[in-house]
Amino acid sequence: MIDAKYAQAVLDRADLIFNQTEIEQALDRMAKQIETDFASTNPLVLCLMTGGLVATSELLLRLGFVLELDYIHATRYGHDTQGTDLKWIAKPRKSLKGRNVLVIDDILDEGQTLAAILQYCHQQEVASVKSAVLVEKEHDRKNGISSADYTGLIVPDRYVFGFGMDYKGYLRNVPGIYAAKAEDE
Repeated sequence: MIDAKYAQAVLDRADLIFNQTEIEQALDRMAKQIETDFASTNPLVLCLMTGGLVATSELLLRLGFVLELDYIHATRYGHDTQGTDLKWIAKPRKSLKGRNVLVIDDILDEGQTLAAILQYCHQQEVASVKSAVLVEKEHDRKNGISSADYTGLIVPDRYVFGFGMDYKGYLRNVPGIYAAKAEDE
């Protein structure tokens, strides 16, 4: 575990990848695409906690149609920078059966967590399910799903944080997307 002083030092050394304006523009583009596909479907939006909280909030404010919101919480990372086995923390309270579902997460890295969430949704007999991620990491190690239905930004193959994504439990509230230096990964 780290403390706030260490997290601040990581932020101070990090490289800014996308500023808030660039993120806002990406969210606007995503929202337009999502509206085209979901506007008349009475969708259930599932926020994938905890990383998807900021992206979900920002996207919801841009969607001009009626929807319902719930959350799902499963993680491979916890406060670590490397993924492990999937741990289910909370499943949605609302029924998914027959619903058009949109799952929103912060990042698509290897794709295992999102693949497991989408598989869970299909097991619940959804009418349809699509995924939205704020960022997709650019690399060839995908072994879950290879891309989301809606992606805001592509980031380099580095440890990124900010705008909902954490660095060992800290820095989710940073208003840009940063990449940690190699020594901090």
